[in-house]
Amino acid sequence: MPNMRLDKVKMPEQAPDIRNKNFEEVARGYTEDMAIEEATRCLHCKQRFCVAGCPVNVPIPEFIEEVAKGDFEKAYEVITSENALPAICGRVCPQENQCEGKCIRGKKGESVAIGRLERFVADYVMNHTDITIEKAGSNGIKVAVVGAGPAGLTCAGELAKMGYEVTLFEALHEVGGVLVYGIPEFRLPKELVAKEVQKIVDLGVRIEKNVIIGKSITIDELIEEGYSAIFVGSGAGLPNFMHIEGENLNGVYSANEFLTRSNLMKAYDFPNHPTPIFVGSKVAVVGGGNVAMDAARTAKRLGADEVYIIYRRGEEELPARREEIHHAKEEGIIFKLLCNPVKIHGKEGRVSHIECVNMELGEPDASGRRRPVVQEGSEHLLDMDTVIIAIGQSPNPLIRSTTPGLDVQKWGGIIVNEETMETSKENVYAGGDVVTGAATVILAMGAGKKAAHAIHEKLKK
Repeated sequence: MPNMRLDKVKMPEQAPDIRNKNFEEVARGYTEDMAIEEATRCLHCKQRFCVAGCPVNVPIPEFIEEVAKGDFEKAYEVITSENALPAICGRVCPQENQCEGKCIRGKKGESVAIGRLERFVADYVMNHTDITIEKAGSNGIKVAVVGAGPAGLTCAGELAKMGYEVTLFEALHEVGGVLVYGIPEFRLPKELVAKEVQKIVDLGVRIEKNVIIGKSITIDELIEEGYSAIFVGSGAGLPNFMHIEGENLNGVYSANEFLTRSNLMKAYDFPNHPTPIFVGSKVAVVGGGNVAMDAARTAKRLGADEVYIIYRRGEEELPARREEIHHAKEEGIIFKLLCNPVKIHGKEGRVSHIECVNMELGEPDASGRRRPVVQEGSEHLLDMDTVIIAIGQSPNPLIRSTTPGLDVQKWGGIIVNEETMETSKENVYAGGDVVTGAATVILAMGAGKKAAHAIHEKLKK
């Protein structure tokens, strides 16, 4: 009989007043007993709604069944039959909107903690066994993958399993894309990402770093070099700005730059490593998504006394995961909602304060959310040392501007056939944020997986 407790087994966490001063992982993970107890809550439904909700179609009931038996290595085999990066997905996937959001147990109580169980299984196997990777025999066909983020890593791994000679081109000096430069250490340890990436390398994928496609070499030149297909998973790394006065002052960062400085330039390891970020006492983060929460929580850990989330809508409209909002509040982040900056003031070239207006919600806009409207006469000033703009990103225009025949959306996203992920340029495929705009890790992985199998179907003929 299944365990009918209504709530999930609680995940151990660092206390908020301790964790907001360090970059160690917030959630500590399940013990073996906790994982087995949580796994027994699964009803093993005939209609597998949880699997339908997973962008990479992990056989969720099967792996949970193995966890309940205590066979964690078998559970890992089941997960990795469809998901190449389980330790990452178990930490950063928005399960509440995907697999767990479809779980029948969620109708009366809390859903099964699928993400926590996936994380436990991946961590257990990493820490207790030697993972052996078998290379497939080469079929002699060369495929290029552009961008070593979640979409590119997944596509490269899938193709390597099928025998293709895959070269992965990465613009930065570290592999992992948003996993290494965007998501903070306290949510996703970089050592763990490196281990997951190594599994892709062990499949036979060759990685070339510091190669900027469109500058170092173009898509057409890759084709001329004998690559039979190309997958573009270069992400959405170009930050959006508000276009208000003062955004060029010292002390104003895009969230992309701020998090990259913290992660790749190791500001999180201060004082052991010289910090490449000045934070100051008061920090404003403009935006309400997951990236805004990451930036705010990072600024707090880097020593800021007061960190504000400034968002022009209300709490119900915050696009960030509920878990991230909850953690940010616990850690002392101040939420200034229904508020919007209109000007950044400076003194001697550096941020001194921001000018804001209060907002109220009017009629719904095209997205279905109520449109924020300025309250007349509500202008006010807030003293600030640092301002971080976290209002979204778009794809870098370099690839589209150097690739004739590649159709793109007005906002810059590459247009693809949604069934195959092929672009308007023959044998060139794309997926992840470069197609959708900034989205989730698992959706990017799903796109990379779909493209890999479409490439195989076309090239094997």
